Amino acid sequence: MLSAEEQLHIIASGVDKIVPESALLEKLKRGTPLNIKLGVDPTAPDIHIGHAVPLRKLRQFQDLGHQVTLIIGDGTALIGDPSGRNSTRPQLTSEQVKHNAQTYVDQAFKILDPEKTTLVYNSEWLLALKLEDLLAITGKFTVARILERDDFQKRYTNNQPIAVHEFLYPIMQAYDSVVIKADVELGGSDQLFNLLAGRELMEKMGMEPQVCLTLPLLEGTDGVQKMSKSYGNYVGVTDEPADMFGKIMSIPDELMVKYYRLASTVPVDEIDEIERGLAADKLHPNKVKRALARNIVAAYHGADQAEAAEAQFDLVFKQHEIPDDIPEFAADLTPNDQGLVYLAKLIADAGLAGSAGEARRLIDGGGVKINGEPVAAKCYNVDPALLAGATLQVGKRKFAKLV
Repeated sequence: MLSAEEQLHIIASGVDKIVPESALLEKLKRGTPLNIKLGVDPTAPDIHIGHAVPLRKLRQFQDLGHQVTLIIGDGTALIGDPSGRNSTRPQLTSEQVKHNAQTYVDQAFKILDPEKTTLVYNSEWLLALKLEDLLAITGKFTVARILERDDFQKRYTNNQPIAVHEFLYPIMQAYDSVVIKADVELGGSDQLFNLLAGRELMEKMGMEPQVCLTLPLLEGTDGVQKMSKSYGNYVGVTDEPADMFGKIMSIPDELMVKYYRLASTVPVDEIDEIERGLAADKLHPNKVKRALARNIVAAYHGADQAEAAEAQFDLVFKQHEIPDDIPEFAADLTPNDQGLVYLAKLIADAGLAGSAGEARRLIDGGGVKINGEPVAAKCYNVDPALLAGATLQVGKRKFAKLV
């Protein structure tokens, strides 16, 4: 078994803060498995590899012999996390939460070890709280303490409304830590206030306080904005292997080490070597990035699919050829009153864009081709004769054969 110091080196890889680090080292020195907490509010059904960053860190803890408690926040999701918000988050229905939760769990177990994971739903204890219990818990915090939170403070200063129920969110998340007796809680860098609230509440209730471990946000493939579906710069955990490989290959070189630390399964000591090799110009960035893309694709789809994805990438980008295994799409080429087909909707229906609006933006940016020929900007309606049996290409990696 690794020493406490060796474990700490692995755990600290890629993290933003460990508060306090000395307490984590002390817990590790006891030599008994720790209970590592991650709470997630299922506000959306699908996750990308940015969402998966804390899951990867949980898996590191598991590989070191520790246990994980994954809390599905079906209770706290009814409130809505105010972190990073300048307005009240819309509250979800319990039906929406349940649907999103099941999808999230299915995707999370692509990463976590089920044998070392306890899955719980915080509605089990939050919705069972009586008024006297709620008053006892909320009485541990002052309004001034809650208003120290940066986003609350900004909204208060700017005379933007703060709903009373939003004050309950960090308190209920803190109470989760009390219920499961967390040793360590993970969260994004924007979650530090919530994590510290858990530490504070545990201490006030006579328990050993948890250690707070925050992880940085992962920039998307554009290298600028945080990874988000709304920015179109995400890598989904359910993306097709070839698409996933190509997206990873498109990230800026300066983000490679961060992706290795936060999104890959490569051991930390090897990542340390890669970082030193890149800094000393001893490793070729393209080879390092290929290895990263193979690793991430293999983590979600298996080594064979990763190898095939790399081969397809080379076919498209090195040899400039169209792949052999293009998916077929039964296109509705019924012309409109002008005798044309709305290409933007066709692209969306074929799954090559998230919406017709996104497809129009891709057309305007020169990102759409029919049989290898670029579609002109603003050319949203085309002759159906051009589409029958055609190969439709969107971006560099997405293809569909229209049948």
